[in-house]
Amino acid sequence: MERLSWLEDRIAPTLEAMGFEVVRVALTNGPRKTLQVMADRQDGSLISVDECSEISQALSAIFDVEEPIKGAYDLEISSAGIDRPLTRPKDFATYAGYEAKLETRAPLAGRRRFKGQLKGVNAANEVVIVVDGADVAVPIDAIGAAKLVLTDELIAATAGRKACNEN
Repeated sequence: MERLSWLEDRIAPTLEAMGFEVVRVALTNGPRKTLQVMADRQDGSLISVDECSEISQALSAIFDVEEPIKGAYDLEISSAGIDRPLTRPKDFATYAGYEAKLETRAPLAGRRRFKGQLKGVNAANEVVIVVDGADVAVPIDAIGAAKLVLTDELIAATAGRKACNEN
């Protein structure tokens, strides 16, 4: 999966005007390419299926004109979900206290994979994670992939979030 930061920047104003935020835009290669757009609601509530459809229609209109991806592909719109990827500095701060997995692009202190409790982002723009009882600071730019770990604590914390179309 290839993250497309340049396309995230391009579609962010459109999604923001609709009340959403871009979490990640990625392209998967396979028999047929899939352009995956993952979004959150700005107010933190869950995205409904109808809202995914609205986002799809808005982005399809842009992509039909600008053609950001060469060749045929499927457009997939989704919410970030409970065990969401962590892609922005604010994600690491928002989910401080929860368990996460990080993988760096290159080895850091002899390892590439880190799993532990997030502490947030420090002043040096490093993600701080507690691994085996010790704080490890990982530069945000060094992170290739990061996501929350599905735990009972995370499920309980997100259980109170409502879908946008619920009262």
